Amino acid sequence: MAKKTRTNARLTKELLEMAKGMHKVGVMDDDAYDKITMRHLGKAELATAKPVTPKEIRAMREKANLSQAVFAHYLNLTVGYVSQLERGAKRPSGPALVLLDVIRRKGIEAIL
Repeated sequence: MAKKTRTNARLTKELLEMAKGMHKVGVMDDDAYDKITMRHLGKAELATAKPVTPKEIRAMREKANLSQAVFAHYLNLTVGYVSQLERGAKRPSGPALVLLDVIRRKGIEAIL
């Protein structure tokens, strides 16, 4: 049964990639593309953001040569919250964690 599940997952992945391409070039309309739901993606497709340490947050901001105020603006956060993240008083979660993970992996240019 494991082989069948692996084959189904591979097939689903290929079909989703094909649907994405068809939507991009206009062969598939928005309504049809929107019907692709989490049921089709399955749990394996859900990405989780890895925790970001306070030192990493400060290093990302400094590498981008941004003040806390500008960094907070790009992340749609308050300056106080960014300061708390850098000091370790708070841990990022939700959308803030996801954006910080993207910046860590791809650089600040990914969100600009």
